[in-house]
Amino acid sequence: MTKIIDISPVVGGDIQVWPGDTPYKHEWLTRMEDGASCNLSSVTSTPHVGAHADGPLHFSVDGKSIGEVELEPYVGPCRVIDLTGVRTIDRDAMFGIETYGVERLLFKTGTFPDHLSWDHDFAHFDPALLKDLGKMGIKLVGIDTPSVDAFDSTTLPSHHMLLEMEMRNLEGLDLSEVEEGDYELIALPLRLMGVDSSPVRAILRTQGK
Repeated sequence: MTKIIDISPVVGGDIQVWPGDTPYKHEWLTRMEDGASCNLSSVTSTPHVGAHADGPLHFSVDGKSIGEVELEPYVGPCRVIDLTGVRTIDRDAMFGIETYGVERLLFKTGTFPDHLSWDHDFAHFDPALLKDLGKMGIKLVGIDTPSVDAFDSTTLPSHHMLLEMEMRNLEGLDLSEVEEGDYELIALPLRLMGVDSSPVRAILRTQGK
């Protein structure tokens, strides 16, 4: 029987965003309990909140906005790789791990376990590994941390390698309850034109397990 696993953290008033980004805020405009005909609210937030997809515009002056990117990388078979505790996802960390026959890889590191508390010491990618994966035909990588680059990076080498290899990424995933293995990924970004990123409702579906 197919099972759906939600890998999106809960987005609420206390969710952490990158220091300096616009924090998530929800407010009511009208309330039925106050006599209005409907409940109506507004949300302000960085688009890099919770589980999200970066568009090329996030790290390229003339890159596509998230509303312009193709959707195919965000839907399809994927493999979850458990690298719990690893801080730098590089060739050594991936030694002996099979990636054949899959185009989407999600990395479980457990290095950003609490989305309500900011911790800058989270796992990130070595761009050399991303280049290897791109050459192997990987279309998308996802990670359970706020960024594919280290917190103190000023040049964002992994983001730029993704751009060079025409790969897509997901950040801020919650893989805490997911076992290593193969699944179907669905994590569609919103069609936000001119915007650098978009929240996603990322889910995994088991494949006949």
